[in-house]
Amino acid sequence: MARSATSARGGPRERDETNAARGEESPADRSGPPALSVDGLTKRFGEGDEAVTAVDDVSLTVERGSVVGLLGPNGAGKTTLIKCALGIVIPDAGSVRVFGNDVRDGRRAAYADVDAMLEGARNDYWRLTVRENLRYFATISGVDPDSVAARHDRLLDRLDLADKADTPVRDLSRGMKQKVSLASVLAGGAELVFLDEPTLGLDVESARTLRAELRRLAVEEGLTIVVSSHDMTTIEAVCDRVVMLSNGRIVADDSVEALLGAADRDAVRVASPDLNAETVAGVRESFEIVDVDREARPPTVTVAAGGDRLYDLTDALRAAGVTVSDIRTVQPDLEEVFLERTGTAPDAPSGGDRR
Repeated sequence: MARSATSARGGPRERDETNAARGEESPADRSGPPALSVDGLTKRFGEGDEAVTAVDDVSLTVERGSVVGLLGPNGAGKTTLIKCALGIVIPDAGSVRVFGNDVRDGRRAAYADVDAMLEGARNDYWRLTVRENLRYFATISGVDPDSVAARHDRLLDRLDLADKADTPVRDLSRGMKQKVSLASVLAGGAELVFLDEPTLGLDVESARTLRAELRRLAVEEGLTIVVSSHDMTTIEAVCDRVVMLSNGRIVADDSVEALLGAADRDAVRVASPDLNAETVAGVRESFEIVDVDREARPPTVTVAAGGDRLYDLTDALRAAGVTVSDIRTVQPDLEEVFLERTGTAPDAPSGGDRR
């Protein structure tokens, strides 16, 4: 059973007895040490000329109650960083503290309130029902499953799993299994969770439901979340902050708003039935074309043009005989920022980060 959370967990969690008796948990205390502190983390694989540095002198802090996204192309070091933070992979240098506890001083104390769902690992027992999985993983976290039964009911309801509660996981679709994995991670009331590609295999509506539940858990219950995903919509929707990795190093670390605001591009999208290969080629002679969509009705062209250059663009279009049906500014999205910072487009998930 390759459940990373099981290997990372420590002993029973200390609970507020009144809340536990009601099956409820209070929001995490946001005072005290950060949920996660990584300092100078380095991990290499192999030896000599064949050695690969997967994580290269990475330092970051994750405050309690925050949601931090990890972005990077395949091979950037995201999964290795997560596994080092979980104690699954031993770094060559650097330190990891979880809620102020140095993992080198004792895994039991450090990982008592930590759980994780890793891509490529089977995160549940498929012969057990959905509810049995939640009870099992609460139990191995040191929590009486009866004391958190109400929490389990809420998770099942919010993740649209209630009608499948007594169904063996093996009989569910891939997307439903993914939601069960998330529910199992949250079943014991961990205060810090790591999620690797949590929306993988989910349809649009299920992904939206999952994103809403993650935000609710962070805001209402103080859950701290580190999420690695190629799904830019998920990162933008749930994260307070984004850490971008490339070649094992951090190349950006800021809020989503700050990253988008610092993007180096002003662009406009022009729609016109007169946009054909010849007119687009004419525009390209004087302007940087970001995108052309000939399948749109009417066709569109997105041009990097801001300030006075916008007037130059409209003059050029008029001179080319292009009648504009619509023109609007285009705000940079996180994918464009990612491309600018890492020099590569985001990859599709491929069974886990190779580093």
